Amino acid sequence: MWTRWHTFGDLRNQMQRLHDDMNRLFGRYAVGNRDLGQGAYPALNLFEDDNNLYMEAELPGFGADDVEMFVNSENQLSIKGQRKPPEHKNGTWHRQERGFGSFSRTVELPSAVDGDSVSAAFSDGVLTITLPKRQKAKPRRIDVKSN
Repeated sequence: MWTRWHTFGDLRNQMQRLHDDMNRLFGRYAVGNRDLGQGAYPALNLFEDDNNLYMEAELPGFGADDVEMFVNSENQLSIKGQRKPPEHKNGTWHRQERGFGSFSRTVELPSAVDGDSVSAAFSDGVLTITLPKRQKAKPRRIDVKSN
């Protein structure tokens, strides 16, 4: 009795198919699908002191003109942007993992902010946003009197 052996090519194809399915399932980029809006993008840090909220957003490869921000109501910040696809006309791609396309993210803030006084600065791929708190949202010291 003869046993027929399958080539490793079949196994490799099955593994690649499984890999692609897992990437799609967990929202990772698959070749040809370069949407930045998947998941929570950009990565953010949000912290505060007595007078301001501060938000940092990681946006490598973006310029100041590629990003828009809006303060909605008193306690929401929206960030929108777009990274354009790279142009390499005279070459062959071997790996393309950096995403491109549009993103939009709205974050609810823990305090009401003064939308007219919000400022932002871009440095080394990090967007830092300063959101001054409204007077009513700032902590107020109460003096305790004794008899």
